[in-house]
Amino acid sequence: MRTIRVTGKGQLKVHPDMTRITITLEGLHKDHGKTLQRSSEDTEKLRQLITGFGFEPTDLKTLMFGVDTEHEGYRENGEYRSRFVGYKYTHMMKIEFESDNKRLGQILYALAHSPLAPEFHISYTIKEPERAKNELLGKAVADAVQKAAILTSSAGVRLKDIQNIDYSWGEIDFEVHPMNRTVDAKMCCPTPSPSYDLNIEPDDIAVSDTVTVVWEIE
Repeated sequence: MRTIRVTGKGQLKVHPDMTRITITLEGLHKDHGKTLQRSSEDTEKLRQLITGFGFEPTDLKTLMFGVDTEHEGYRENGEYRSRFVGYKYTHMMKIEFESDNKRLGQILYALAHSPLAPEFHISYTIKEPERAKNELLGKAVADAVQKAAILTSSAGVRLKDIQNIDYSWGEIDFEVHPMNRTVDAKMCCPTPSPSYDLNIEPDDIAVSDTVTVVWEIE
């Protein structure tokens, strides 16, 4: 059986409609148990903060959590030494909501002026990634069909049944970062209003993917 293998490429641009704030809390204590307690307390305070903006407590999702030993270097009698400082927790979380610059400004102001002193950064994504993935996949298959038709026509052969479709099923990143640095309270300017006046319009998200299709030919 003779076959032809063609790889089609799909390309798509989608406008982000969801805002994502990634928030990182850190804390240090010499006792491991106290570090975990501090983490729990700080996370609860953060949940209380975001519920003031219409979120449910469960809307705050954990991306990463870890506790590591912290050491510092020092010199003694001309030699470099290291000593234990404590246990440091790092808790990275996210909240997402339909893009709204006014709401975003209020949340960022509250985070920047919170005694928790979290680090945070802003990114944008889409509400229906599966729908976009399916559209992208359809474009890739259509491109493969078009290429196969041109190749077989030029070669004087005819396409028959599809024998195989190979798709990577890899993750597609529907996320754009208009602010390329981490934001913290020190970066935010004082303002008499409990909000930041933001005018952010993220660019479209450009993604691509490929599909390989194998046809029998005659």
